[in-house]
Amino acid sequence: MPIIPTLRCSNMRASVAFYTTVLDFRQLDAREPLDDPAFVVLVREDGWIHLSSHRGDGTFGQAVAIIVKDIDALFARFRARGLVTPGNPQSPVHEGPLDQSWGTREFYVNDPDGHTLRFIQLGE
Repeated sequence: MPIIPTLRCSNMRASVAFYTTVLDFRQLDAREPLDDPAFVVLVREDGWIHLSSHRGDGTFGQAVAIIVKDIDALFARFRARGLVTPGNPQSPVHEGPLDQSWGTREFYVNDPDGHTLRFIQLGE
């Protein structure tokens, strides 16, 4: 049973550009207009995210976990595409992949609306 989060965005064009050009998502129906308010379905491998700029859909500042296989290569690819880390030593998991004490390797990305995407590689 897939569970698909809906993330609220304030500017659909900016959000779709970030997710598709930096984070490897693909817009399911690229013919849909991106004029706000809008609703877009994004896919990455077998995972989906919905973006909505309709009032009442979702709240700003949500967190979404995304399971990946090669987290270090993925982070390097995102950086090469323009992902900027915040330079916050208080949050090293936003600066690059980090081995967590619970056995995963993770890094976090904040999207243009403050949602946190937790990229997680499960322990072997």
